[in-house]
Amino acid sequence: MAGIFCRCFLNSRLQSIIVMRILIDMDEVMADAIERFLEWYERDFGKRYTKEDLHGTKLHMIVPEAHRQTVKQYPHQEGFFKDLPLIPHSQEIIKELNNRFDVYVASAAMEFEYSLQDKYEWLDKHFPFIHWKRRILCGDKSVLKGDVLIDDHDFNLSVFDGRRIMFTATHNMHETKYERMNSWLDAERLFDMK
Repeated sequence: MAGIFCRCFLNSRLQSIIVMRILIDMDEVMADAIERFLEWYERDFGKRYTKEDLHGTKLHMIVPEAHRQTVKQYPHQEGFFKDLPLIPHSQEIIKELNNRFDVYVASAAMEFEYSLQDKYEWLDKHFPFIHWKRRILCGDKSVLKGDVLIDDHDFNLSVFDGRRIMFTATHNMHETKYERMNSWLDAERLFDMK
């Protein structure tokens, strides 16, 4: 499956090649939102959890019950998505993928009131090579059409019709239904980028 790079269609006058379309989620695939959860929790409650503490779960599941609602509300607050750290190697690998394939960013930006502008500006800053026409900031990813979806959530991958690749994040460590991308360095193997 990794060796399939394009779909070819013939018509009576010419042959056209359609390059593989890769859809890439933002949070926990390109942008490190988990780090923001950890930072804000430490700011609010004085305790620093680590990503290792979150193995197989989300922060709101391991904090004291009295703090859970506060943690769940973090993404709904202004500034949560602003200037998130990059997932290691995402810039250079996505740029290389973009040079070879049709790359689109597909993020569920409508769920959180303040995320749309922050995500757009974040893409301008860190991924200026992804044209605004290839940024899908949506609510429901079941409408996405493409050849590959790279995402960290089962609920997005399960409704996608193409090749489904789960990007490893702390909350999905025990998920086994999908092809796995543990880091952006795995792209070379998954997309034959030698």
